[in-house]
Amino acid sequence: MDRRRFHQTVGVGLAAGLFPWPVIAARREDRGERSWTQVVDDAIGFLRKAQAADGSFSGDRSIGITGVVVTGLLSTGRVDVNDPMLVKALAYIEKLINPEEGHLAGSNPRQQLKNYVTSVNVMALAAANQDGRYREVVAGAARFLKMLQWDEGEGIQPSNSFYGGFGYDSKNRPDLSNGNFAVEALKAAGVPPSDPVWQRAVVFVSRCQNFKSEHQDQPWAAKINDGSFIYSAAGDGETKADPLPDGGLPGYGSMTYAGIKSLIYAGVDKNDPRVQTALAWIRRNYTVDANPGMPASRSQFGLYYYYHTMAKCLTVLGIQELEDEKGIKHDWRRDLRLALARRQRPDGSWVNEQDRWMEGDACLVTGYALMALAYCKP
Repeated sequence: MDRRRFHQTVGVGLAAGLFPWPVIAARREDRGERSWTQVVDDAIGFLRKAQAADGSFSGDRSIGITGVVVTGLLSTGRVDVNDPMLVKALAYIEKLINPEEGHLAGSNPRQQLKNYVTSVNVMALAAANQDGRYREVVAGAARFLKMLQWDEGEGIQPSNSFYGGFGYDSKNRPDLSNGNFAVEALKAAGVPPSDPVWQRAVVFVSRCQNFKSEHQDQPWAAKINDGSFIYSAAGDGETKADPLPDGGLPGYGSMTYAGIKSLIYAGVDKNDPRVQTALAWIRRNYTVDANPGMPASRSQFGLYYYYHTMAKCLTVLGIQELEDEKGIKHDWRRDLRLALARRQRPDGSWVNEQDRWMEGDACLVTGYALMALAYCKP
């Protein structure tokens, strides 16, 4: 057993020995009762200490994490662009501007970084663009992102399952997670509704849904047909949940919220059957304790990605209380606020113990948490 695991094990053992589980649970409950401001300010305090000398947050792990953190910080309204922490972080992001290619992923990035990193940095700079200083940079990055979309420019026709999607770059197959961030960035950049990028995006996003319709022609869609969204429609389709023996591809919470939000941003009406069928799935699977639809052993995978996507999606839909399939109305903002408060660590950060999709990184997850909390003000 390595030293870190040893100390973690001993720490858990001591906690269990000194404090019976009901006491530990009660203390978590007490932490959940802290105010929104206390929770957010504790997180900001952690990030002040976690920032590197170059202005980045976990920049040694991924150059995109700083964009997530900056977006989360600014969205709370508790810090502004003149805060020294933000000044340093924005200066770090500015160094990632690539004027030759137009992306925001540095001078010589790995291909696989270009979409995600550019998208989160567009979101950050758009949020910081109060005096117009980043207008041209954001517009250029939006043009770059549009070039990444799979369409006729790559010889791809609407009948192809890649059509309208976004991947890690212009060479990798598209998926809804990359698409979710790209669509979010294009929306933040102010790309007008008339731009063809939105109509193409609707084609791909619709094909990621388990809902057989005129918009969904993939053979696996009718096998489950419950309105949920999967990770990717490309090729034979892909889910991060467990495929069924008959070829069905179960959807899950984070992608279903991402799918709804992407459709709305791309101009699909909230009363459209695609949105309403997905929302019905959400009502049947409402929870703030897990990423619903994932197998039990992986229920915490992508939890904080789920949280911020959930919060933004329900806000976009204008839902104040979510009524589940049993008719119980949930104040989802309060539920999410309490769940995050209980999970917050004493130093103000959050970490997903199921370290998948980089959610073992405290800076990334704290950025996600702040993005979610921004929509949960009491």
